[in-house]
Amino acid sequence: MTVRVAALYRFAPLPDCADLVAPLAEFCAALGVKGTLLLAPEGINGTVAGEAGAIDALVSRLSAGWVFGDRLAGMELKLSTAAAMPFARLKVKAKREIVSFDGGVTDQSRRVGAYVAPADWNALISDPGTVVVDTRNAFEVAIGTFEGARDPATASFGDFRGFVDRELDPARDRRIAMFCTGGIRCEKASAYLLDRGFAEVHHLKGGILAYLEQVPAADSLWRGGCFVFDGRLALGHGLAEVPETARGICV
Repeated sequence: MTVRVAALYRFAPLPDCADLVAPLAEFCAALGVKGTLLLAPEGINGTVAGEAGAIDALVSRLSAGWVFGDRLAGMELKLSTAAAMPFARLKVKAKREIVSFDGGVTDQSRRVGAYVAPADWNALISDPGTVVVDTRNAFEVAIGTFEGARDPATASFGDFRGFVDRELDPARDRRIAMFCTGGIRCEKASAYLLDRGFAEVHHLKGGILAYLEQVPAADSLWRGGCFVFDGRLALGHGLAEVPETARGICV
């Protein structure tokens, strides 16, 4: 049986997030869905897997009313497949942030960087005036990244703030292009840079996953595999699982 995997997020006001955990967990369990969904006052984030019909039912329920109303309409969604269930259990939790960064100090709802479509990404990062920054952690970067991207060498996303403050300068680094797995970390990171005076901040719409899904391998500037937080470990072009022997080949 082929398993459908859904990676999703949406920044939206969910002040009632604690009350939404139980009904969401019950619905997922009834469908046989496994994985992790995080709820916070700022929105939803997670990756889940199950039979195709179950994932379709969950996505439909999240997008069209139910206990969330219309607050999750337009959520960022990436669908892929796995040969076997990539998660051992289901976890639905309420947290302070849907992606841990600075405890909620940075407010991405006010402004974020300019979104760049995957089709336009190569031209942007090939421009010598663009500073390309990988916002992910060191172990993710080691598996794959874009040519010429700067590695912040972080152990956790919260460390990214220190990298920015130490290594980037708004007076020198006039144009920044950032990317992450699915786009969520760049929402916070681009807002952080804008708050610190960086004038031109761009980020890849839908993240690496959207790029690998939409850009043909022959035209790609991506090297290696894209680490994913489930049993598959890494994906490549077409969102196909990358064999272990091909991971980390960034040449």
